[in-house]
Amino acid sequence: MRTSLSHAANAAADKESSVDKHEGRDAGTIRLDDPWYDALAVGWGEGQGQAEAVAPPPPAPGGRPAPGASDIYLEVQRSAAFQEVRSRYRRFVVPATAGFFLWYLAYVIAATTAPGVMARPVVGAVNVALLAGLGQFLSTFLLTWAYARHARLRRDRAALDLRWTVFEQERGQERYRSRGAGR
Repeated sequence: MRTSLSHAANAAADKESSVDKHEGRDAGTIRLDDPWYDALAVGWGEGQGQAEAVAPPPPAPGGRPAPGASDIYLEVQRSAAFQEVRSRYRRFVVPATAGFFLWYLAYVIAATTAPGVMARPVVGAVNVALLAGLGQFLSTFLLTWAYARHARLRRDRAALDLRWTVFEQERGQERYRSRGAGR
């Protein structure tokens, strides 16, 4: 009985706190408030099938309606910084995918059309087909490493800056709405 009451009290305290608490092995660690941790995609899990009346955002100081979340995301998507992140992503992924796919096709075609070449022994019982197959695994790991390195060095910082830009715009929008509702 006592544990269920303390669990309920902890759950209530978690709802009020901006810092998440963990149970178990990581009980001493805390996670600072990440703006994307509990963020729902628009329309996901909201209402759960119930029709809810959502008030339109209050007008901005100029008489125009305050920008909604979709307006903020569209603005960011159209920004030069976002386009640069997408461009860097494509400049790596398209050639890497094409190269890996061609390497895979070469392996499959060689295995089916040139079995004599693939069966040629290299060292002892190790033949060309075995080395090419192991090369497939090695190239997969190398490509994964290269992708993670490219993302870390060329895209992550800019993407994080965009994430915080969106978060700050949404936070400003929420503050404005709360001030408008408080009047």
